[in-house]
Amino acid sequence: MASTEGISVTRTRRRPRTDLWALAPYPVIVADEAGTVVEANPAATLLLEGALPGARMPDVVPAWLARGHAEVIAHTRLPTRGSPDASPDEKVLPPVSGRISAQTYEAHATRGHDELVVWWLVDDTDRRLAEEALATERERTRFLAEASNILLASLNSDRCMDATAQLAAEYLADVAIVVTPTSGRRLPMAHAISGQDVTRTLVAADPAQVPGLSEALQGFPPVPSRWIDPATLPGWILPSGFTGPIRSVVVTPLPGHGVPAGAMVLLRGTDRAEFSENEEVFARLFAARAGAALSASRLYSEQSAITQTLMRDLLPPRLRHLHGVEFAGGYRPAGASERVGGDFYDVHPGSSEAEASLVVLGDVCGKGLDAAILTGKIRNTLQALTPMAADHERMLQLLNAALLTSHHTRFATMVMASVQRTESQVRLRLTSAGHPSPLVVRTDGAVEEVPTHGTLIGALDTIEAHTVEVILDPGETCLLYTDGFTEARGGPLGDELFGDERLKRALSECAGMPAEAVVERVQMLASQWLRDGAHDDMAVVAITAPRTTHLSAVNGHTRGRYTA
Repeated sequence: MASTEGISVTRTRRRPRTDLWALAPYPVIVADEAGTVVEANPAATLLLEGALPGARMPDVVPAWLARGHAEVIAHTRLPTRGSPDASPDEKVLPPVSGRISAQTYEAHATRGHDELVVWWLVDDTDRRLAEEALATERERTRFLAEASNILLASLNSDRCMDATAQLAAEYLADVAIVVTPTSGRRLPMAHAISGQDVTRTLVAADPAQVPGLSEALQGFPPVPSRWIDPATLPGWILPSGFTGPIRSVVVTPLPGHGVPAGAMVLLRGTDRAEFSENEEVFARLFAARAGAALSASRLYSEQSAITQTLMRDLLPPRLRHLHGVEFAGGYRPAGASERVGGDFYDVHPGSSEAEASLVVLGDVCGKGLDAAILTGKIRNTLQALTPMAADHERMLQLLNAALLTSHHTRFATMVMASVQRTESQVRLRLTSAGHPSPLVVRTDGAVEEVPTHGTLIGALDTIEAHTVEVILDPGETCLLYTDGFTEARGGPLGDELFGDERLKRALSECAGMPAEAVVERVQMLASQWLRDGAHDDMAVVAITAPRTTHLSAVNGHTRGRYTA
């Protein structure tokens, strides 16, 4: 006790007022530097049994809070939060957090009076759950976006099936099995184990042996995971490399466009938690995207197969030597992505060398698929009319009538050639129906224009046609072509037509060449003229009378040069 001017003063340690702590909105614990509890409000004693004055912090609080108190004491300059004497250089420790029972708390430390530390325990369970849920949804959204990119990157159904199984095994389960609709009596399946390559098999099995699989393959809603006993799964559903016990199973359909695309089976081992209801919903979201991708790839494969089958009859045929005559053809559609168009050619061989073969080259108005459809109709009609191939005008009249009675409003130009070998010469009968006149290149390089003419097909009720006969000596060639060559616009400035004269000069340089060489030369010059410019369909056929007499072999083994 000390006395100042007659007033006695007793120095006592100030203690927090318990009645004020009771008003605090959070549990509050006050402890000294030795770790002894000085005060605890009712909320704190209710939360932490034994947190009473005089108790030691390590004995009554969780370990994470006891460690936090020790760290606070180690920082002797920890200021009172908001105190005016707190300097910017003084370090304020961040809050510590951990679990108390089933809840999570964030503990904030402040300096009280007389070097006491006040701990405020804030229940942040809901906030943490919300943050975890938000992080999970962000991760799932990222996964779905990535999965969509991977699944839609290829329209190959096998690769899409493998990608579905692999993605599901890496993100959703330990094992994923993708089952597509039956192929005969077998189930096409893709097995994926997390971290391993996908294996595909065909299994002769009954899908009804797996609970919910038969229904999923038919597109019915999935069976809840809690209704499926993993012990009832048959051995054929499991991949050969998976031997561990199964804890949880999910079977979900893969919905497609109008028809189911298959089903997906997800398996989890005993070292992972069972599928929750939320995870099953997410699995169905992934299955919906995977099913759409699988359905699109299967539809593309089917359409591609149908297109290939139908296009097989629309593509120009490969030409060859026939009855002693050289034939060669070339075709270039207008579009780089197109394989067929409005230009066409065909060779209908005679039944024997004594009967003429019929060559037809034509150009349908327009280009692309619509023109190709009419091209196919014309070719089929001409195929049916080949018994009367000797009468060009009659064939053209019947073809004209067939086009006029169809729903197509397009017309076509055409040139026909009856070709027959007579000893060393080739005799041609040429008839044009509104088509550019054929060109003949002689052995001396002279180019002649065959004066045949006629009206186009499919526009008028009646047609006229004029037939001209031409004789080809050995080494001479008759060229049938469409106006895609002469009207090819290119050159140095890109706006000049290739033209008739330039084509004749090019053909003059081909004197004595085989039919294939003539076609390649004409196509090459036209391509160089066009560069990368737009153009119409281009078709060309060369008919060449082959040279038949050889000089002696120069080296005694190979054939010598052709002579006339």
